[in-house]
Amino acid sequence: MYIALINYGMGNIKSVENSFIKAGAEVRVTSDPMVINRSAAIVLPGVGGFIDAYINLERKGLLKTIYKNINKKPFLGICLGMQLLFEYSLEVRKQRGLGIFKGSVHKISGKVKIPHMGWNQINIIKKNSKILKGIKNSENFYFVHSYHVIPSDYDIVSSTTDYGTDIVASIEKDDIYGFQFHPEKSSLIGQRLIRNFLELTGGI
Repeated sequence: MYIALINYGMGNIKSVENSFIKAGAEVRVTSDPMVINRSAAIVLPGVGGFIDAYINLERKGLLKTIYKNINKKPFLGICLGMQLLFEYSLEVRKQRGLGIFKGSVHKISGKVKIPHMGWNQINIIKKNSKILKGIKNSENFYFVHSYHVIPSDYDIVSSTTDYGTDIVASIEKDDIYGFQFHPEKSSLIGQRLIRNFLELTGGI
């Protein structure tokens, strides 16, 4: 079995692919719904604008594919891929998202430099988190973003980071996971998270 890495024209696909391969996974970079349907797990990466990302997913016919699969197998959204899981974004204009979780995406507020770029510590909220297994509190991960998610249900938050305000760093509910930071750019500690995700898929 393999992991389907969704290619919808947004983000650093190659570096994400390389990180999963390094962790021992079989990866298929794809926009083919049939390949995604047959996968053991799905990764939705993303860097860039929310509106363009949603439109690209729609044009490629991938929205229905995501809805069909997201509650059937482990699913990981990275950065923009995590933000897309929410109801809407206020980037440029109000734009609907996938609506898997209630909540919205807003520009980072406060007297801080935008984008939030570089290494920052996380504060683990969900102590029994499956995806953060083996990760110590205050570990540093690499962030690059100007917008952040504000969930309606805070119970899905597994960790936060402090950047002028509390920002959701990761989410987790059932077999759906999301990182605002980039594990593929976070050195050895990021690789640990990728291995955690592979373990949740049965060790692909």
